[in-house]
Amino acid sequence: MKAITYHRYGSPDVLEYEDIEKPAPGDNEVLIKVRAASVNPFDWHFMRGSPYFLRIVAGLRKPKMTRLGVDVAGQVEAVGRNVTQFKPGDEVFGVCREAFAEYARTSESSLVMKPGNVTFEQAASVPVAAITALQGLRDKGHIQRGQTVLINGAAGGVGTFAVQIAKSFDTDVTGVCSTRNVEMVRSIGADRVIDYTQQDFAKGTQRYDLIFDLVATHSLRAYRRVLNPNGTCVIAGGPSQVLAILTSAFEVFVLSPCASSWRPER
Repeated sequence: MKAITYHRYGSPDVLEYEDIEKPAPGDNEVLIKVRAASVNPFDWHFMRGSPYFLRIVAGLRKPKMTRLGVDVAGQVEAVGRNVTQFKPGDEVFGVCREAFAEYARTSESSLVMKPGNVTFEQAASVPVAAITALQGLRDKGHIQRGQTVLINGAAGGVGTFAVQIAKSFDTDVTGVCSTRNVEMVRSIGADRVIDYTQQDFAKGTQRYDLIFDLVATHSLRAYRRVLNPNGTCVIAGGPSQVLAILTSAFEVFVLSPCASSWRPER
């Protein structure tokens, strides 16, 4: 089968289009005929091997795993003997390893059925971004009904999911984005939108119970200034150097970017 591979870190020029052996599913795995696979920062970071601490997992001098792609949508080609939820022909989407290929395999628990009214391309754009938004708000931020929530980077892949998820918890949501995306962020449910080219949320008078920051454009001191006394700041993206120097403990999720939660001491 055809697949996108890479054997050294660098720019997209390191990617190669090769013939490799078609995989077979393990006992608890599903083999998918790939119909769509999306690209996200996870793939970009692994391709570049940056930030450098990532190489502890990915390989110090060259990548241990030579294929990319974690978001996938397609049709079930075959299933392992212990798989009970899916059968050949089912249309599914979810997360996997090595999705940039004609076929990919993953665990049964990493997939769900694709709704009939959603295209393969639409379904493949959901997994990592949506999981990151849900983890950041619910699992790390412990979002609660009635809270004031600020989402910095509300127009990005994770941000657009985060706005809608936060609203589903019946919270008051402020989204931060550029001028061209103000109306879009408002249209997906934000109660108010801050155009960062015109206003700095960290210098405003509004205080927040939860800040979900996807671009890490401010210092921890700035976040503290606009958090309520028991507020929480969750950082799930931003420049490599920012992620590298975070003083709070972070977790590297197998299928989502780095996420840190921080509650300032008063």
